[in-house]
Amino acid sequence: MSSTVKSPWLIHYDASSCNGCDIEVLACLTPMYDVERFGIINTGNPKHADIFLVTGSVNERNSKVVQQIYSQMLEPKVVIACGICACSGGIFKECYNTLGGVDVAIPVDVYAPGCAIRPEAIIDAVVTGLGVLEEKRAAVAEGRIEAPALPQTPTAADKLVDAQTVRAAALAETQSGWATRERSPQ
Repeated sequence: MSSTVKSPWLIHYDASSCNGCDIEVLACLTPMYDVERFGIINTGNPKHADIFLVTGSVNERNSKVVQQIYSQMLEPKVVIACGICACSGGIFKECYNTLGGVDVAIPVDVYAPGCAIRPEAIIDAVVTGLGVLEEKRAAVAEGRIEAPALPQTPTAADKLVDAQTVRAAALAETQSGWATRERSPQ
């Protein structure tokens, strides 16, 4: 067992949540749950972190920030999507400015749904992430793992709505408007 599993450091990023999950993440640091007794340290520097804990859904602006934080972390690293918004977009999934869960920007290792996610579930997700981290560490030591390529940064216009992108739907609507305008007498 490596020292990383005994004392993992994590970085938390709020990708645009309602702050419900963020409050629960902070509750994990209070004396009631006290995750520091397990050696889990919350850091502000991605270069020190082993686990990337993200709350909230991803939009066009913060997807680049999420990717930048992810790329600054050293291998092996684990990403945990905390809360239903981080897992799939949640109740904001159909909003025009929401691209979806964290997995549209970076690869996710552990999904921890809940609205708002309970501190016990966050701790369970981190423990699950530690198992994934240990597997990745062994794979890196054997030379079997490479850094995954980041997905191409999507935009709000590329979001799928009714099985077509917003960009394609807008183009079809515009073209049907032109066709109607050309046929109707002025």
